Amino acid sequence: MPKNNTRAKAVLQILAVVPLAAVAVSGCGASPSDAETPGAEQVEVLELKVENEQYAALDLDRPGVSLGDMDVYSGSATVDGRRVGRGGGSCQVLHIDGDKVTAQCVLTMELEQGSVTLQSLWVKGANPLDMAITGGTGVYREARGTVRFWDIATPNERARAEIIR
Repeated sequence: MPKNNTRAKAVLQILAVVPLAAVAVSGCGASPSDAETPGAEQVEVLELKVENEQYAALDLDRPGVSLGDMDVYSGSATVDGRRVGRGGGSCQVLHIDGDKVTAQCVLTMELEQGSVTLQSLWVKGANPLDMAITGGTGVYREARGTVRFWDIATPNERARAEIIR
């Protein structure tokens, strides 16, 4: 990655919040003229590999799938085998319609320069999943955009972030 993309490396850390297991970094989508214009939006496009570290499925009501059940997880994002961040989140069951189980997923990522949050509804098993970047702290305090996940809860899970700052 070129020297002037250190900011893009930091943003890579955002996606460690979801269990993933494939892909490498792409780069920054902002043009040099965007970076020089005051108030201009910059879009960074990133693809990541993340290693799962911890996972728990909490069966909180009657046995089997029921309202309130949760999946809780944490993981680390890596780029070229180097750990660039860590985070975690949970998905809680909100609605059950036969075999169709809808959960709300909320994720947070701690980064060296701040944190980033993601949120969405997910019908379990649906692929891909688009999550909204809902904000953050530090250099990410005005972050927004979308993160798309594929192959969720498999060894091939991957994500693509389009982050607007």
